[in-house]
Amino acid sequence: MTSMPSINGEDLVRRISRDLADSYDEELEMEIEDRHLRGDIDSGAETDADRRDRQRYFSELFRLQAELVKLQDWVVEAREKVVILFEGRDAAGKGSAIKRVTQRLNPRVCRVVALPAPNDRERTQWYFQRYVPHLPAAGEIVLFDRSWYNRAGVERVMGFCTPEEYEEFYRSVPEFERMLVRSGLRLLKYWFSITDEEQHIRFLGRIHDPLKQWKLSPMDLESRRRWEEYTKAKEVMLERTHMPEARWWVVHAVDKKRARLNFIDHLLKQFPYHEVLKPEVVLPDRIHHEHYSRQAVPADMLVPEIY
Repeated sequence: MTSMPSINGEDLVRRISRDLADSYDEELEMEIEDRHLRGDIDSGAETDADRRDRQRYFSELFRLQAELVKLQDWVVEAREKVVILFEGRDAAGKGSAIKRVTQRLNPRVCRVVALPAPNDRERTQWYFQRYVPHLPAAGEIVLFDRSWYNRAGVERVMGFCTPEEYEEFYRSVPEFERMLVRSGLRLLKYWFSITDEEQHIRFLGRIHDPLKQWKLSPMDLESRRRWEEYTKAKEVMLERTHMPEARWWVVHAVDKKRARLNFIDHLLKQFPYHEVLKPEVVLPDRIHHEHYSRQAVPADMLVPEIY
C-alpha cells in the first residue's frame, strides 16, 4: 500500500485556504471587485498575484458565460437537443463547473439532472430506463451530474451490481448512445480528472469548512480509500465506451478555475452556434387608473427588517 506524498504544514494550509477561498468565490462571481477574503479562511495565503489571477479569471469567465447565453438562444432557435454528461471522482469539480454553465442561463432551457440512488422499483427496471425521462426535447439542454456511467464506476467498485450486470452495461451502452445520437440528440461526455494528492487536499478542505461538510458522505470517504480501484474502473470505462459517435473528453481539473474555463471554451466549440438576432425590447407605459390605490400590508405579515 503506497502512502500519500508528504506535504509540509505551511503548504498544506496555503492550499486548503486557496480551496476554501475558491469555494466562496462561487458566491462572489456576480461582482468583479478585487476582494480580500477575511474571516475563517484568511490565513495570509492569498498574494497579490493570486488576486490578479482571480481578476483575469472572472473577466474570462464572464466572456464565456456571455457566449453560453448565445449558445442557449441558438439551441432554442435551431430546436437542438443537447445532453452533457459530467463524470469524475468525488471533489473533482463537476458541480462547480455545472454551476458556471447554468449560472446565467434560463432554467427552462438548461436544467441539471442529479439522480439519487435507485429505489427498489428502479433496480428491477431496464438499467437506462430511469435516465430516459430526463432526456431533452427540442430546444433543451440537459446536464447530467453523474449519469448512467454510475454502473461503470461506483456500482462496480462498491459491488452494487453483479459481474453479469456490469458486462451487460458495456454491451448495451454503445448501442444506447448511438441510438440517442441517431435520433438527433447531441451527446457530450466529460471526465474531470484530478490527482490523488489533489483529492486529498479537497477532502481536507471540506472537513474544515462547516458549509461544505455535508458534501462528505460515507460513500465519498470510502471512495477515497478505494482510489486505485476507482482508477482501474475509470480506465476500463474510457477504453470501452470512447467511440466516434459519443467520445470522451478529459478535463485536467487540478486547477479548478482553469478547468472551468477550458471546459466551457471546449464545450462552446462543439456547436456551430451563432448569435440569434432578437427584436428590440421596449418597456410599455404602465396603465394608471384614477380610483386605484395600493393597499397596505398588515404588519404581522411583514418580515422584520433586521439588516
